[in-house]
Amino acid sequence: MRLAYAPYTLHFHQPAGTSRGILYEKPTYFIKVFDEHNPTHFGLGEAPLFPGLSPEADERYEYKLIELLANVALGRPTDLSHHSSIQFGLEQALRDFALGCRRIYAPSDFTNGRSPIVINGLVWMGSLEEMTMRIKEKVDAGFRCIKLKIGALDWAEEERMITAVRARFSPEKLEIRVDANGGFPMDAALPRLKWLADMGIHSIEQPIPAGHTELMAFLCSASPLPIALDEELIGISGIREKTDMLDIIRPAYIILKPALCGGFSGAVEWIELARERGIGWWITSSLESNVGLNALAQFTASLDVEIPQGLGTGNLFTNNAPSPLTLKGEQLMFDPTFVYDNRWLDSLEWRE
Repeated sequence: MRLAYAPYTLHFHQPAGTSRGILYEKPTYFIKVFDEHNPTHFGLGEAPLFPGLSPEADERYEYKLIELLANVALGRPTDLSHHSSIQFGLEQALRDFALGCRRIYAPSDFTNGRSPIVINGLVWMGSLEEMTMRIKEKVDAGFRCIKLKIGALDWAEEERMITAVRARFSPEKLEIRVDANGGFPMDAALPRLKWLADMGIHSIEQPIPAGHTELMAFLCSASPLPIALDEELIGISGIREKTDMLDIIRPAYIILKPALCGGFSGAVEWIELARERGIGWWITSSLESNVGLNALAQFTASLDVEIPQGLGTGNLFTNNAPSPLTLKGEQLMFDPTFVYDNRWLDSLEWRE
């Protein structure tokens, strides 16, 4: 078996605001595995690198891909325990290759076109007017659950926005999740959590920065609002580390981004540990292109999820890959009649 990879830069339709800054573009890497005697028959995956969030995002990243390329050719294993995005991409490519190189990663009623995945509507940070307009657009499109990125605006403005949304849509009509991306000041976190709970918010992701284990444990025990861990999971690879974190912090939910938490195999391990402890979870994309999002959606569908998932990022980029995924309101659907055109992939700069 052989491996090749191709770097690619995704460009946003509109600047994407987070509490860590504004994103205009995002690097990613496509991976394919193939039999050297039949190189046109290949399994495809994506290693979506996230600068500022992926621990492996540094100048040595491509050297790890070169090491993996060489080891695959030699039939030797590669330690990817600290390279979650590459683990994610390699698992996709191997699954695809094993299932016939049809871009089917997890066959299910979803890939047969019979069972859509319900997703939340993602509302990026912006001005008060921009976010209010985006919320209205999501509700008008049929979303019953939205996720608001907060933590970058003045808190008083965010209070006004959420108050206005709640005045129009009750918790019974619209579930609101918020994601602070660690943006709350430590001394203001608990009062804000109480206010959000009073507004009927479903949950909050990562209210304070990751790495403050004891304080996060306190917030989870004291907060009237369910807290979900997100960035807190990044870089935790050992089963003992995962177990200790969940047992100490005891969150209500964990948010799983396979590109950042050990690939599909790492996500499954987190899910098993969470289930043992009565901790809820859902899957969220990490700004993959349509290649990774397709694989992620299929993996998510195979888990028989029952609550809205965070997979609504397919239309963010101007230069995205062709995709069998379609979005109708809050329903993410797979078109089994979609025909892949490999000319888009052939145009990339593959390195073997």
